[in-house]
Amino acid sequence: MPDDAIQSTSATHETRAEVTIASRETTVGLETSTEEAALPSETQQFAPSTPAASDDDASGAHLVAETWITLKFAWQGKDYTLEIAESDCVYDLKGALQRLTNVPLERQKILGLVKGKVAGDDVRIRDLQPIGKKLTLIGTPAGKELKDPDELDDLPEVLNDFDFDLATNPVAAQAYINDQRNIRKIKETARKLQINVMNPLREGKKLLVLDIDYTILDTKPLTSGLLPAQECARPGLHEFLTLAYRDYDIVIWSQTSWSWLELKLHELGMVGGTQLYKIAFVLDKGPMFSVYSTRDGKTYKHAVKPLRVIWTHFPQFNAKNTIHIDDLSRNFALNPGEGLKISPFRDCHTAQSMADKELKLCGLYLDFLSNVADFSTVDHTKWRTVALALNAVANRRQTSS
Repeated sequence: MPDDAIQSTSATHETRAEVTIASRETTVGLETSTEEAALPSETQQFAPSTPAASDDDASGAHLVAETWITLKFAWQGKDYTLEIAESDCVYDLKGALQRLTNVPLERQKILGLVKGKVAGDDVRIRDLQPIGKKLTLIGTPAGKELKDPDELDDLPEVLNDFDFDLATNPVAAQAYINDQRNIRKIKETARKLQINVMNPLREGKKLLVLDIDYTILDTKPLTSGLLPAQECARPGLHEFLTLAYRDYDIVIWSQTSWSWLELKLHELGMVGGTQLYKIAFVLDKGPMFSVYSTRDGKTYKHAVKPLRVIWTHFPQFNAKNTIHIDDLSRNFALNPGEGLKISPFRDCHTAQSMADKELKLCGLYLDFLSNVADFSTVDHTKWRTVALALNAVANRRQTSS
């Protein structure tokens, strides 16, 4: 969470909330709920939105019996209740408490969850067995308007200091996909999301989901005003998108706020110009949510881009015809089989970066992939080997002609 996202008004007056707990059971799965989506998108300025997806639009998810915990607690002389699923983490509980009490996550202390110590944010509610326990919330409320933790603006620059690839660990990948919390988060996100289609999706096309920051753009010199957009773009950007557009509808999905995303797209000339390709629609960080991953024995919290959110709205797309290109493989942790990790593009002013051929190779690979009936039969971790072989063949043909 950014330091300036929520400021506390006073550190001297802490409020304690006594918490009592009850439980109920329900069934959770992408197909079960009939609630209507009602949350507007920030991108309504572009084009009419598609109807919010119903849960029936998602296929292939398992119905999961979820147990929900109802917390009743007093805070500042008022009674509150909240519901939390047993598959949720302490981080999710803190987010719910923040929305109700305006106590920022970093100021919260929940006493009584674990005897003699404070429970970590990644600990599951079911592992704490809180039913019957009397809990105490300690924390000072913030003075600013409350924001959902997943909707805070201006995330810090995403650095590749923690990354991992679940495509090489099918057991761990399946655990992510079948996790009750993740299934429910996808369902909730898809139900809330309204996608504003900028250009109509075309019948029979595949789907390319493309990241921006350090995938097709060296972000820092652009947003800081050090260099113009054309010098920050990865070499061959527009040629790559033009080639991809022949066989793919193109979706941009960036882990940034809408205001920055809109700026980048216009500065790069990807929307509102006369390019030979069109962007179908754009997603910002809103439809992303946090998961916990482990590397070298340490737990990390990071956001993911679950493709099922898109597939729910547009069922013509699925694992058989979708490819996601990103410089961070952790972003496709819930869809490792559909992810293609590209090398990050940085230091755009250097000779090495100006000679970058990554998008040319990606274009060759997408052209090859467009002739495959089922993308899920292809190992995208070997994409560069395939692309280099195709490039060598093209060079030989050019030399001999």
